[in-house]
Amino acid sequence: MVGTLVSVYESIVIGAGQAGLSASYHLVRLGIEHVVLDGAPRAGGAWQHRWDSLTMGDVHGVADLPDGPAPGRSGDRANQVVPAWFERYEAEHGLPVRRPVRVTSVRDRGGLLEVRSDAGTWLTRTLVNATGTWERPFVPAYPGIGTFRGEQFHTHDYPGAGHFRGKRVLVVGGGASAVQFLGELAPVTDVLWVTRREPVWREEFDEDAGRDAVAHVQERVAAGLPPASVVSVTGLALRPQELEAARLGVYDRRRPMFARIEPGGVRWADDATRPGEPAFEPVDSILWATGFRPAVTHLAPLGLRGERGGIPLLPGTRDVQTSVTAVRDARVQLVGYGPSASTIGGNRAGRAAALAVRRQLAAASLPA
Repeated sequence: MVGTLVSVYESIVIGAGQAGLSASYHLVRLGIEHVVLDGAPRAGGAWQHRWDSLTMGDVHGVADLPDGPAPGRSGDRANQVVPAWFERYEAEHGLPVRRPVRVTSVRDRGGLLEVRSDAGTWLTRTLVNATGTWERPFVPAYPGIGTFRGEQFHTHDYPGAGHFRGKRVLVVGGGASAVQFLGELAPVTDVLWVTRREPVWREEFDEDAGRDAVAHVQERVAAGLPPASVVSVTGLALRPQELEAARLGVYDRRRPMFARIEPGGVRWADDATRPGEPAFEPVDSILWATGFRPAVTHLAPLGLRGERGGIPLLPGTRDVQTSVTAVRDARVQLVGYGPSASTIGGNRAGRAAALAVRRQLAAASLPA
């Protein structure tokens, strides 16, 4: 079935998070006929799924949408404030969002792009992919992971600190989420922390660190590698709500990654322990704060990936965060991917994607 009465759209945006809304705003501004297909039943992008204890005072900052100031810092729940803001923004700017529509694949059909979904099929001349990462939580494969008798959660499914009260919890991961979880859990229960690398701490995240982080990701994407975490560049900072966990010493007792998981806990190789450290630690729960991967499997039929596993992007017209056009198919723009995977980057990429769509449509209309 065809998803709309319009036979062929000039563009389709997949995803209505920050980057998708920014792209749609600029497409409307440029007069480009499009529709936004969003898989969630309501507005809010990944924010609607964040854990209840994450407040607007906890987040690292939410950038303004174009012509739409972001909510300020407060003690209110981020999973309520940001979705409500997105919903108002969609209505105020008349953005053509359709939901829930889960896109399953995008493929070439005689020079057009065919977008298949659980709600029908659309045809379009160009595509803006803004699907983010939330739908692809990453848990590394470790020996014995399936034998563990306790609970296992990922950041994606974090049930809140109260759930773990009275349990011994192992937090795995070296990013900001792991640090936040430890900050919540250490005052209420017994926690252990393991990471692959020694954490890099910094007093604050400044503009220079932001530029370094973006450049780091851009280098990987330009080389055709999958985007990677930038925590090794930006470093980790403790917020006021995490100082009690620091006083309890949880951040100082970090251990390297274990060798395997056993039914009642985790075990290290003998050469990975220091004097006084046990080779086995019993735990009741494992919390994997191990990040996410880009949700781009629906683009696989287009063959956008390079030999090194990532989707190479053409250099941006202004800066690295405007690098959005797929090298292997200029009809496809990726926003919130690689160097634009942040709220600020998503906004810049949204504008760049809309301009790239306009250029692509103009080029396609020229006589051969």
